[in-house]
Amino acid sequence: MKQRLIAWILAAVLMAPGMAVAQTLRMVSEVLPPSSMMENNVVVGRETAKVRELLARAGIAYSIELLPWKRAYAQALREADTCVYSTARTPGREALFRWVGPLNEAEWVLYGLASRHFTLRSLDDARGLVIGTVLGDARDEYLRAHGMQVAPVTQEWLNPQKLLLGRIDLWAVGMAVGSRPFAGKEWDAMVVPLLTFNRVQTYLACNKQLPEAQYMAMQRAVTAMRRDGAMARHDLLK
Repeated sequence: MKQRLIAWILAAVLMAPGMAVAQTLRMVSEVLPPSSMMENNVVVGRETAKVRELLARAGIAYSIELLPWKRAYAQALREADTCVYSTARTPGREALFRWVGPLNEAEWVLYGLASRHFTLRSLDDARGLVIGTVLGDARDEYLRAHGMQVAPVTQEWLNPQKLLLGRIDLWAVGMAVGSRPFAGKEWDAMVVPLLTFNRVQTYLACNKQLPEAQYMAMQRAVTAMRRDGAMARHDLLK
């Protein structure tokens, strides 16, 4: 009888709302090659691979979905079981999430058409020019706060089209430090980097109600991946 009672109590505790072992987490991101994209109906990409591995190491069940960035970000803010990646950790966002990472370091770079011969020494040189951003993205927020003229879209892939068509003057790109984000694109030679205007670290940003046990398990996995070289190996993936 005593053993059955102990077993019943243990089962009740494990099934209690909010316990890490009973909760499947939802990972959301945007379509942003090579970080996250669909391939044969599976979400893949460099940052996606990091998220998958850290969750596997932490022993946490999960799902992954790609959404427009603003929607993905809003869901992580609103829904207790949701995390969004890769999210720039900025002072304005610090208190909004539980931050798992860092997963990477990113540069924010203004790109323009090579044929227009813009010269930018500082962000002030871009005043009066229309800059393509993603609605709700940290770059969009940063540029607005600095009084720049932005033209946001809901998904990043629309910006190079607008740049090539002359509908925007510049494109604010977030890219892993040292990467070549447009290698292999037919328009790669047509756009050039003009100014790196900020550097940030990117994280898995989880809802504030993420259980402590899950948070600690994920953070330990990130630390181990950085120590054993797994993070760096994922960065080498094409």
